[in-house]
Amino acid sequence: MANDILMVRIYLSESDHGKRKTLMQEILTLLQERHAVQGVTVFRGIAGFGASGEVRADDILRLNVDLPLVIEFFDELKVAEAAINLLDGLLPGGHVVSWPAQRYGTAALPSRRI
Repeated sequence: MANDILMVRIYLSESDHGKRKTLMQEILTLLQERHAVQGVTVFRGIAGFGASGEVRADDILRLNVDLPLVIEFFDELKVAEAAINLLDGLLPGGHVVSWPAQRYGTAALPSRRI
């Protein structure tokens, strides 16, 4: 049996900073403490570039690496959209994408803190 969910992906770089911590840490803290999403994964890319066109890559010749990060999570539509709204104003425009998906299996869902 499949459940409808919303997949959410956030694009950052390692050097992006929030108010007190790295932006990645602030996002993880918000999603964990203020919203009960189904789980969050952070991917660290080995190379990438954004709108500026500047390539950032993991290279032994570069001592100061600023690699791309992707934070991804999913949940039911209402929960995922509420989590996205929590991040409003914290992220630059256009750095969050989402798409509908199906969740398969009968795993027990944790109690919700909505």
